[in-house]
Amino acid sequence: METVGRFAPTPSGRMHLGNIFCALLAWLAARSQGGRMVLRIEDLDTLRTRQEYADKLEEEMAWLGLDWEEGGSKGGPHGPYYQSQCSPIYRQAMEILQQKGLVYPCFCSRAELHAATAPHLADGRYVYPGTCRHLTQAQRAEKAKQKSPALRLAVPDEWVGFEDMLFGPTGENLARTAGDFVLMRSDGVFAYQLAVVVDDLRMGVNQVVRGCDLLDSTPRQIWLAKQLGAKTVPQYGHIPLLVDSEGRRLSKRDGDLCLDGLREKFTAPQLVGKLGALAGLIDRPEPLTAAELAKEFAWEKLPREDIRLPADFSRA
Repeated sequence: METVGRFAPTPSGRMHLGNIFCALLAWLAARSQGGRMVLRIEDLDTLRTRQEYADKLEEEMAWLGLDWEEGGSKGGPHGPYYQSQCSPIYRQAMEILQQKGLVYPCFCSRAELHAATAPHLADGRYVYPGTCRHLTQAQRAEKAKQKSPALRLAVPDEWVGFEDMLFGPTGENLARTAGDFVLMRSDGVFAYQLAVVVDDLRMGVNQVVRGCDLLDSTPRQIWLAKQLGAKTVPQYGHIPLLVDSEGRRLSKRDGDLCLDGLREKFTAPQLVGKLGALAGLIDRPEPLTAAELAKEFAWEKLPREDIRLPADFSRA
């Protein structure tokens, strides 16, 4: 079976080094197996995203040598590739789940959720306690007069496991460590968890490489895909995050680590080589094209802990 990987950025700002690192490793993982790449633009939240960022992102990926067969402005047989254009598709998926009796309205506000004495995991993640799950129809009708509800998916008290390409066997109990999760926000915007599952299925994506901060989303997405009729689900590989010299996660606010600034200091092969060395794919930084680095890619070379950038990384 041909490997179909994807890069699915949110165009809410300029690409920073963490975005670039994720895009590069997703591309390398697919290309090292002779696979194809899909570029999906995750612009669900139209208030935060801008087309100009999506356009610039494509130009920056081309500069890095990260090409793709379908998606973005290139289009292809599995469009739309912009999530903001996919509401009718997500609505159909929602109807399937509703027919199974798995969807219910939730009237809890964010403030109420954080104020509740509901369970939190050791890492601080909030587990939704099912507050609105068992409301009667009359109670729901009364609450709907005051507030538009979000829509949640009722999950079972069962373990969902999978074999991560880097971390090995992993998983979680959906009810105890995830809780019923949101499929549509109260403002009518479809949630990430639903959109990403629907899009991966309809685009034929069978390899998902992304940051390890999304590792805990995978059991939810696997279970959701199966509720939507999926016979198979993608292979998942969750890569370490890049953090700055003080251990802080990178963000679009880190101007010196945005690609604009990095392009003033490095050629594309220099930057690709530096990232390849940080990932453990090559012994020392040396200029390489992405295609050349693909020959060095192997999951067993990647570290399982976050990668701390040297303080002088952005120096030429």
